[in-house]
Order: sequence, then structure tokens, then C-alpha cells
Amino acid sequence: MSRSVNKVILLGHLGKDPEMKYTPSGQAVTKFSLATSERWKDKGNGELQERTEWHNIVCWAKLAETASQYLTKGSGVYIEGRIQTRSWEDKENKKHYMTEVIATEMVFTGGGRGEAGKGRAAGAGSGSSTPRESGGRDSGREPSNDFSPPTPEITDDDIPF
Repeated sequence: MSRSVNKVILLGHLGKDPEMKYTPSGQAVTKFSLATSERWKDKGNGELQERTEWHNIVCWAKLAETASQYLTKGSGVYIEGRIQTRSWEDKENKKHYMTEVIATEMVFTGGGRGEAGKGRAAGAGSGSSTPRESGGRDSGREPSNDFSPPTPEITDDDIPF
């Protein structure tokens, strides 16, 4: 029996404000870039090294509306989703590819630059104490409130932009 898993977990900061649009059928879709960084000491000279990866995130339906309403450039967010690559041809018939993370779960981990402690990360903004949002067009399940990822202490030095 063959099994496969397509699951992505990211914890990072937005590189710019989210952009929300609506499909012709009225479905909300929000896109934003998310930066994740890793740091290590170089074994040769002991200098601190850093590498930042940028991820294209796409949210659908209620999750898209929540992301657009509460996230801004620098916001900290935990994303669960799946990888999807799409392709298209331009006017010169050149094929282009884009790999995206289709978000199905989102947890606000705190404000970015100067926003920590302002309460924006409390969830969907409806006064809920549950910081987890679930959505996506194929989610089909209720958000589970029994899991909350660890929230590391994030300083301005951790923001890669």
C-alpha cells in the first residue's frame, strides 16, 4: 500500500502586507510572503551565519479574510499547509512555475517590529482566546484546540528584513 504526505509547518515573519482578492465566484484569497531563518556558527572562523528562505503563502475563504485583516509586514505567524506548484505560460509561450504553501491552519505568534504585546495575535479578533485559525477550501474539519505550537521569544534581531 502506498502512502504519501504533503504537510508543511512554518514559523516566521511576513515580508510585506498580505494582498487579498476575490475570485470571480466570490471566494476570498490572500497571498503573502513568509520569511524563515536559520542561524549557525561557522566552524572555520566562529562567525555567526544566517540563511533566510522566503515562502509564498496562499490562504482561502475565512482564513484569507482573517489573514488580511490581522497580519501586517513583520507579523509573526505559524502556518500549517501543503505544498503546491502551479505553472502557466506567458505571452511568449515561456513556461513559468511557482511553488506555494496552501495554508490550512494559522496561529498568530505575536507582532513584528514594535507590535509585541498589543494583542493583535490573540486570534481571529472576535475576542476569542483561541489563537488558532483553520480554513482553506479543502479543510473540511473543525480547528482542534488541543495543540498550540511553542512560541519562542522573538526579538528585532530575529526579523530577517
